[in-house]
Amino acid sequence: MLDVLIIGAGPVGLACALETQRKGLKVAIIEKGALVNSLVGYPTNMEFFSTPELLEIGGYPFPTAHYKPLREDALDYYQRVARDEKLDVRLHEKVLKLEGEQGNFIITTSKGEIPTRNVIVATGFYDLPNLLGVPGEDLPHVSHYYKEPYQHVLQNVVVIGAKNSSAKAALQMTRAGAKVTLIVRGPAVSDSVKYWIRPDLVNRIAEGRITAHFNTTVTAITPEAIEVLTPDGPLRVPTDFVYALTGYHPDEALLGRLGVQPDPDDEACAPLFDPATHQTTRPGLFVAGTVCGGRATSRWFIENGRHHAQLIAAHLAGQTA
Repeated sequence: MLDVLIIGAGPVGLACALETQRKGLKVAIIEKGALVNSLVGYPTNMEFFSTPELLEIGGYPFPTAHYKPLREDALDYYQRVARDEKLDVRLHEKVLKLEGEQGNFIITTSKGEIPTRNVIVATGFYDLPNLLGVPGEDLPHVSHYYKEPYQHVLQNVVVIGAKNSSAKAALQMTRAGAKVTLIVRGPAVSDSVKYWIRPDLVNRIAEGRITAHFNTTVTAITPEAIEVLTPDGPLRVPTDFVYALTGYHPDEALLGRLGVQPDPDDEACAPLFDPATHQTTRPGLFVAGTVCGGRATSRWFIENGRHHAQLIAAHLAGQTA
């Protein structure tokens, strides 16, 4: 019998394991993919917007040669922390359902059943993209995840969206020699794009290196082109690759199976939980990290979500004292 089972081996899930284990509790982590699976899926050499001290967990210094660490720095850091703390991390194991009650939960996974007294959900949101819902979105040349620009040299690429991920992808591929077209639902590049990225993108659009269509929506994707509706009418844009970087959302189906209730008064469908303990309406079931924001994925980051671990650990330690 575990004291705590944590679902999700991202930075916040690891922080929860560190803090609860240090309270003398028996802890394990279940992760459906790799360790810090979301970071594995991030673009190659992606630079974090945060400085290293804001990404640290468990008091471990985050060494990096850069002012802002790269994806590869973070992958190395978090796996080293997990190894040094001898965390019980069970990877490539998918959680299917949760039965029982606090003190006597049974988690069913793709590999069997695990008894535990408490459960912490720290699943993030990066695994499920916000779909466009248009014909052709499932074609092989369409992706919701951008990795690196080099395969797109001398190719026509359409990027859908105009926030940070879209902006960086468009700029990288342009500089690598791709011909990039940006499709933006709003009237301009989003004001939420970081201050050192937005002027670069705006200037590349102004000089014609990137073609941008604003107030434009996608109506269909074909093997050779993307069809859009612009303020001037329908338009067909020839393309070899499409990146629909339209954001992501939590696994609401999994949350429902676990018994996490959404706040009916919250447009983002954020979970109902006690902000002092992060316990949900199901006793013994806690939420931590970005999943706490529901579809408002900008409410919580590693920087502020890692502190949820301390609140949860303090509450659980008080229960077992």
